[in-house]
Amino acid sequence: MATNPEQFNVPAQLVKELRERTGAGFNDCRNALAEAKGDVERAIDVLRRKGQAAAQKKAQREASEGLIGHYIHAGGKIGVVVEVNCESDFVARTDDFQKLCHDLAMHIAALDPRYVRREEVTPEILEHEREIYREQARSTGKPEAVIEKIVNGKMEKFYEENCLYEQHFIKDESLTVSELINQMIAKLGENISVRRFVRLKVGETASASSGTTGAAALQPVR
Repeated sequence: MATNPEQFNVPAQLVKELRERTGAGFNDCRNALAEAKGDVERAIDVLRRKGQAAAQKKAQREASEGLIGHYIHAGGKIGVVVEVNCESDFVARTDDFQKLCHDLAMHIAALDPRYVRREEVTPEILEHEREIYREQARSTGKPEAVIEKIVNGKMEKFYEENCLYEQHFIKDESLTVSELINQMIAKLGENISVRRFVRLKVGETASASSGTTGAAALQPVR
């Protein structure tokens, strides 16, 4: 059972530290610290669980507002635009949401994901990757039962490296991008999702991804 905040005296300095590390609101941080009895790391886990729960409740709500975030890397050789959706223009105009859009664009510029979510990876690509991993494992002489475990582990790594939501956030590697978005959902009280993005690098073909809404990928300006 969660600890009532009145039953545990939460030092203001701990609340400040937790807010700086998570971006969560004052009351949420205080209550999480109370539940964790002052343990900041446990309080972070509490906030993550609540963020995930809030995201699941709001996931079916329509998010048709939002912003186009953008980032141009120093030197102008890499640029990203990303469409991030929320439910209202009010939330889209908040500093928190605008910062999220910028941070996501910067993350995409740095880590170059190929997809927004794992559900977007086609069966053909998945089977191609699995077969590569199977052949690699077979070459070591491992039995088939072990090979499948190895392949499954490598597929999780594939998702982590190639799907935006699965990647570890570049500014805080203790968070995945999905967890970062869930925290913002809990903080702002609206469904938030990345719809699509395009990353351009001078001299390379543009790589673009559309979300599960089926929207066409953003087109580079000619």
